[in-house]
Amino acid sequence: MQINKFNIRVYGILINEKDQLLITDELIKGQKITKFPGGGLEFGEGTIDCIKREFIEETNNEIDVVEHFYTTDFFQESAYNKEHQMLSIYYFVKPLSVFEITTTEKIFDFTNDTQYAQTFRWINMVDISENDFTLPIDKIVGKRLKKIRKRQ
Repeated sequence: MQINKFNIRVYGILINEKDQLLITDELIKGQKITKFPGGGLEFGEGTIDCIKREFIEETNNEIDVVEHFYTTDFFQESAYNKEHQMLSIYYFVKPLSVFEITTTEKIFDFTNDTQYAQTFRWINMVDISENDFTLPIDKIVGKRLKKIRKRQ
């Protein structure tokens, strides 16, 4: 197969007052993954509008974008469609009001066994590791977050 499309994803890095990072565990097409909250850019949508929409859809909370953190700077084939090249954009975000979300402490704490499920967890920034994430680009972002955390 030949790469013939871009798949643009936009993710939010939300760190709470306890210095914890919000991550999501998802079951997608039978595969369990851990990633940052966010998702696919729609045609006619800007990247900031995308992450704001995704946070409302996934968490039912409005956020604001603080600053850009990282954009994929290497070739990455999609894990789900071998004809797509991935391009992921990460922003630091903050809630516009009290951030209310149901979370769990258990990885892949799904209550059903459907084709798609999602739960959220907080992980301590002091403990963050690239191994907390499943997808290659997220692993790089996790590693970069750990690096800047060490400088603080």
